[in-house]
Amino acid sequence: MSKRTGTDGSLLNSLPWTLGALAFSVLPHLQFLPAWVTVIFLGCCAWRLQVERKRWRLPPAWIRIILALLCFIGVLASYESVSGVGPGSALLAVMAALKLLETKQRRDQFVLLFISIFLIMSSLLREQYLWSLPYLFAGVLFTMTAWLRMSDARKISVRQSLGTGARLIAYSAPLMIAMWIFFPRIATPFWAVPIDTSSATSGLSDQMSPGDVSSLSLSNAVAFRVSFDGEVPPPYKRYWRGLVLHRFNGRTWSGNDPAMGSRPRDDVEYLGDPISYQVTMEPTRQHWVFALDVPYDTDLDRTFMARQQQLARIQPIDQRISYNAVSHTDFRLNNELGMTARQYYLALPENSNPRTQEISRNMRETAGSAEDFINQVLKKFNNEEFFYTLEPPALGNNPVDRFLFDTKRGFCEHYASAFAVMMRAAGIPSRIVLGYQGGEMNPMGEYMIVRQADAHAWTEVWLPGRGWYRVDPTAAVAPERIEEGRYGAMLDGVGAAWGLTAPSEWLYQITMTWDALNTKWNEWILAYGPDNQNRFMEWLGMEEPDWRKMILTLVTILVVLVTIISMLLMLRYRPPPKDKAAQLYRKFTESTGVDPDQGETPLSYALRLGTERSEVSAHASQVTSLYLDARYGPPEITSIHKLNSAVREFIRRA
Repeated sequence: MSKRTGTDGSLLNSLPWTLGALAFSVLPHLQFLPAWVTVIFLGCCAWRLQVERKRWRLPPAWIRIILALLCFIGVLASYESVSGVGPGSALLAVMAALKLLETKQRRDQFVLLFISIFLIMSSLLREQYLWSLPYLFAGVLFTMTAWLRMSDARKISVRQSLGTGARLIAYSAPLMIAMWIFFPRIATPFWAVPIDTSSATSGLSDQMSPGDVSSLSLSNAVAFRVSFDGEVPPPYKRYWRGLVLHRFNGRTWSGNDPAMGSRPRDDVEYLGDPISYQVTMEPTRQHWVFALDVPYDTDLDRTFMARQQQLARIQPIDQRISYNAVSHTDFRLNNELGMTARQYYLALPENSNPRTQEISRNMRETAGSAEDFINQVLKKFNNEEFFYTLEPPALGNNPVDRFLFDTKRGFCEHYASAFAVMMRAAGIPSRIVLGYQGGEMNPMGEYMIVRQADAHAWTEVWLPGRGWYRVDPTAAVAPERIEEGRYGAMLDGVGAAWGLTAPSEWLYQITMTWDALNTKWNEWILAYGPDNQNRFMEWLGMEEPDWRKMILTLVTILVVLVTIISMLLMLRYRPPPKDKAAQLYRKFTESTGVDPDQGETPLSYALRLGTERSEVSAHASQVTSLYLDARYGPPEITSIHKLNSAVREFIRRA
């Protein structure tokens, strides 16, 4: 007789639940996985389900080995590595898919559900969004329900399985909360997990080439959030300084890598009142730290002020950071500029943008002073038909010439670049600053949101006796962009020219409410590090908290919680109390001296007892009749009382 090689269909009821749990665990990884991994995963799921339905044979080992090798090579080729969150997630998804092709028994499904738990947890390594918590509980509940549906032999409903899984999660929730609160936090993680960098991260580039850009899409991604300690500065003073570009090759502006300056604060004369604020900045994988122009101080560790008064961090910012800063929006910068530095900021490549250089020199000769020349250039942008647009035409060679004399259409980078080149051609030192301008107040949380769409470029020029000061040529073309910010300009109709549409009020309220919730999530949950934990411990009354005290407290709380949960489980699953009628009947049989046979009914026992002990036959029949009434008849207290009296009377006479 040949051995059966196909499946027997025994997993048909539980397999869909296992496949559903796996699919749910892979869901948050889909946007990061290569398309072929998703296709392999879905294909293997459909293949395995069809195998179980049609009772087909599972693929042989050599096919599975070849598929595993090809998938491993595919992950290596896609990520150029097999370590990190991205490659690890892809390998887990592939492992689960290929494991399905050799799943024959329920124990194989246990392995698949373990993999689904790993996939759920690995999604938290990228980012812990506000929706991560409900997804985590939903994923664990789904997996536990699949576990119960697979392992419970009784015919129970889906609702009962879900209820059991929910109760188990509820029992574990106090333990999880206690461990999250009291387990000692350290400044650095226990291990470093490299995050895949296959997807781009929003942020400013360290180069600027306006001529190469033919369109610019506005991103609503948050760059950072700001909470001010006092009065919020008006929009036209919300310039968030980032990096400074000072080299120009005729097409592209670039700068130096961040480097510590020689006492750069000494080059700044801080005027007016300081502005204190707290910034929560999203990761950029760059070194630049943004602050109101111009910064005075910050408490962010491993951060310094570079030579051109921009803040930078020694290591790239690859995770969300929070820091306090102090700035002065009124200042005087670099009253003195040496000859070497002056030539540095006047440099222009030969034979580049000749028309721009010629018109700049002619305008400078007719202007009475450098200030008059600057004003003439700004009037040129304002009076002539220059337009602010996010979809400018490509400029080709000599991009500044083509922009000024032909297209006259561009965004902030075009105007800042053209203005800086004109200044240098006229003998006025200039440079370009990249950062953000504006910001939108969230009335739900009383903080400001600065988005990637608020990215901006402006110019700084140097004049004797005045030093470096800001000149924003974009304000001459689209003053609403500067005076009211991006959102205000959008609502006032300027956004139509920029390709924007004004959102409805209710959608705006929903967006602001959601952002406020995300901010609180970041502040209370994700920012729960060593400092916040120590402050919370002190608030709870723990003096000078250290890791020993917190570990001792954690162990004590866990012991108490485990004891309470164990008692609750014992009470819930304790055996039901014995029936009172059965207890009285047992006392009766023990007093007769005749043991009932296994499986013998009360009536049969009464007949046998009457034969062996005829003197108690009448009383035995009475007790048996009362027992049957009390045990199987309508529930009445008098039945138990009558049976109790009859048993006691029988024992007394026996």
